[in-house]
This record gives sequence, structure tokens and C-alpha cells, in this order.
Amino acid sequence: MAAVTLDILALDRRSGVPLQRQLYRALREAILHGRLRPGLRLPATRLLARDLRIARNTVVAVFEQLVAEGYLAARVGVGTVVATLRPEALLHAPPAPRRSAAGTPPALSRRGAALAAVRRGSPDATPKAPARAFQVGLPAVDQFPIELWARLLGRRMRTPTRSALGYDYAAGLPALCEAIAQYLGAARGVVCRPEQVIVVAGAQAGLDLACHLLLDPGDPAWIEEPGYLGARGALLAASATLVPVPVDDEGLDVAAGAHAAPTARVAYTSPSHQHPLGVTMSLARRLALLEWAAHTGAWVLEDDYDSEYRYGGRPLGAMQGIDATGRVIYVGTFSKTMFPALRVGYLVVPPPLVEPFSVAMRHTGHSAPVAVQAALADFIGEGHFAAHVRRMRVLYASRQMRLLRAARRHGLVDVRPAEAGMHLVAELPSDADDVAIAARAVAAGVVVRPISTQYLGRPSRRALLLGYAGVPEREIDRGVEVLARVLQYGSRRSTARGLRSKA
Repeated sequence: MAAVTLDILALDRRSGVPLQRQLYRALREAILHGRLRPGLRLPATRLLARDLRIARNTVVAVFEQLVAEGYLAARVGVGTVVATLRPEALLHAPPAPRRSAAGTPPALSRRGAALAAVRRGSPDATPKAPARAFQVGLPAVDQFPIELWARLLGRRMRTPTRSALGYDYAAGLPALCEAIAQYLGAARGVVCRPEQVIVVAGAQAGLDLACHLLLDPGDPAWIEEPGYLGARGALLAASATLVPVPVDDEGLDVAAGAHAAPTARVAYTSPSHQHPLGVTMSLARRLALLEWAAHTGAWVLEDDYDSEYRYGGRPLGAMQGIDATGRVIYVGTFSKTMFPALRVGYLVVPPPLVEPFSVAMRHTGHSAPVAVQAALADFIGEGHFAAHVRRMRVLYASRQMRLLRAARRHGLVDVRPAEAGMHLVAELPSDADDVAIAARAVAAGVVVRPISTQYLGRPSRRALLLGYAGVPEREIDRGVEVLARVLQYGSRRSTARGLRSKA
């Protein structure tokens, strides 16, 4: 095989770019663009150096670099040729995968497809521009003492301990675990020792960890109906068989769950402030759930996501505090009390689960940064956390009242007060399309969440969730005015359709 003459190469000696770099780029681009095809033999380094009037060492260095990167190949008895396979080709995006009739990329597993289908509303209900009224679950991030937090975090970053820079605290920094245990004992009635606290990168990470450790594929798991989509996602990711259990004015209907799946492995519930309906599980239901779990050997995942915000007296005690048989795994988060981007949550696990959960944390990537944990321990220990929660409780109560007054003023009569939480429920007629209404609201600049998307089965009610905690008062007023116009428009269209159908 004769070597090709590389007349396509041109070097500019007046350029400030070194000749070696110019030659490397020229050869690489010629290969990538197909001007030098796979298998083509290149001239010997001596001949190419003579033709280009450069030092042979320059050519040798470029060839060696391109061989190392996979663009060229050195073959005994042949010389240097253009490689057949180039790693650079892997950097180019492949054509979009063909989609199945259902619209799911065929590369996903059945479990992956089910998980990807869990959406918080319709695809159209995604804001195209920042809109704060009425995002659900968003705290008043603009009221967080960020300068204080920055000082605490900076102090920890400037003087880190050696262990804080290593792998020693996969299950949580001891100081933070101690601070969380003390706080939960005083504020939530949780009974635990610091070693039972597992610090994770947010409540979702905690749910994911618990579901993977407690469930085998196909195991039945109770989930509230309607319920929190994050819990649904965690259970689906663990390949559980979801069993929707209805929620009424007393919370999770334990008798219905026991009838539907008496041997379920896990029961997920948010007893202190059920998401999304906002009801509180009665003591009778809590005792019934604990009795069922003790009898069947099931685990109860208690999600206590925003219990700090109760406006009618002190927050209710956690169900974990009355669990005498160690069947409850308590899930908490700082996303609602501080700010979501903090990404720090925690589990409180029964003593027999401490070791397996701690070991699993080393393999899951669910750990929160240790420096952040250290600053958070200071934030709690120095009293800043409790003070911030007290301020936000007063602020959120005021914002809820502002939302209720604006709703009455604009004729949204089915928005009712709540004793706790960060959102209200705006009831709609049973034949309303809350998903379509949410999409129209987003187009008008207001974010609401349709409750029907949080049912696993057929929705029994239609409503919108209105978050108010992170919405300034002036935006609450404007948001209600916009939402009222959206609902009036939808009402007029429904009436017109009804008149046409009768005609």
C-alpha cells in the first residue's frame, strides 16, 4: 500500500500557534471530516517533515499523540494508517431514538418508563417563565437568613477537619445527627438516639433508599390515594406493586388497605399533614396502622414533610413516637423549613436497621456534603433554626389569610382555610378538567397543581393546589385575580358546550 501525499496540509509560520499544534489540528480535522479515510496509509515521518519543512521530531510527536487518542494506528510492516474506529465519534449525538406508539423511548426498562411517567401535572403545566404564585412546596426563600448561613458555611469550609474531607461520615455527621435527634425529640415527639438518624441528600433520597432496602420487586406497597408523587416515584423505582389506599377526613383508611393488600410490605403515609388533601390522621387510625404493621411485619414510612407549620396550636406529635414495636421509619427534610437547594433530609430508623442503612449509604450516593452538614449542625445548635421556623410560621399564617381574603374577593368560594401546611386546596366541580385549567393558568403566568394527577386510579375529585408560603403578598393578590379570570373563561366555555349539546 503506497502512502498518500498530504497536499491538504498547510501550516502558517506567521501565526502565533506553534507548528506542532497546527499539524495536530489539521490531521485531526481531516480525519474527522472524512478527508483522510480509515485505513489510509500516511507518509513516513521523515518524508512528511521534509515536505512541510519542519523538524521530524515535531511530526513524530503529532503522530504519537494521534495514535494515543485513537485517530491513527501504527502497523508493523505497513507504517502509520488512519484508524478504523475513532473515539471522537462517540462525542457526536446519535439520531433521536424511534419512539413506540406510547411515546416512550424503547431504551427504557418497564420500570424506567413507569418512573418517567410520574409527572407533577400535565406536560403543558410547566411555566415558560418564572412564576411564583402558586408554586406548591416552595418556602419563602427570600426570607431565609442567607448571610448568616454563608458565614456558618464559610467558617466550616475554612477550618475543615481531616475526617470531614474523607469518607468517614457516609450515614451523617455525628454533630448533625445529635442536633436532629434533640430537635425531633423536643419538637415532634420522636423517640430516637443520634445513631438512628441517617442524613441523606433530601427526603426523596431517603424515600428511595428505604424503598430499595425494604422492598423486593413486585412486593405490594400501600400508597395514599391521592398521594405524594415523590413517594410514588420512589416505590416505582424499587419495582414495588402500588396499592392505592383511599384517604378520608381521618387520613389513610387502614381497613381499606388491609382489605386490598393485607400482606403489603410497606405502607407510605403523611399522617401529620396529608399531601395533597391536608387532613390529619386520627389517633384511632394511627394505632390501627401500627397494629397492622406489627402483626404483619410491614414497615411504615412516615413522611413528616412540613409539620413545623401548624397554625392552630402546637404541631402534632409524630406517629413514630407512639410506635412500641419499631415498625416506623420517619422521614424528614430541611427543604421546606430552610430552602430546597440545601438538599438535606434525614431518616430515623429502628435500631435493627441502623447498620444496614448505614452500610448502604456508602454505595448509593445519597449522602449530603459534610461541610453543609457541619454548618447545619451549627445553625440548629445555635438556635437559628428554631428562630427561623417561628418567623416563618407567623409569615405563612399571614400569607394564608391574604390568599383566603383575595379568594373571597374574587369569587373563589371553594378555597378553604387549613390548620397547617404551605398550600390550600381550591375545589372544582366534579366535571371540571383541572389539568386543562392548570395549563391555561400557566399560560397566563400562574402556577397551580391539578389534584387529579396525584391519583393513581380514577380521580374522585377535581381541585387545584395553591401554594402560598413562598409567594409575596402582592403576588398573591395578582395571582388570584389571574386565576379567577382563567376559571371564569373555563366556566363560560363549559356553558357554551352544554348549550350546543342541548341544541
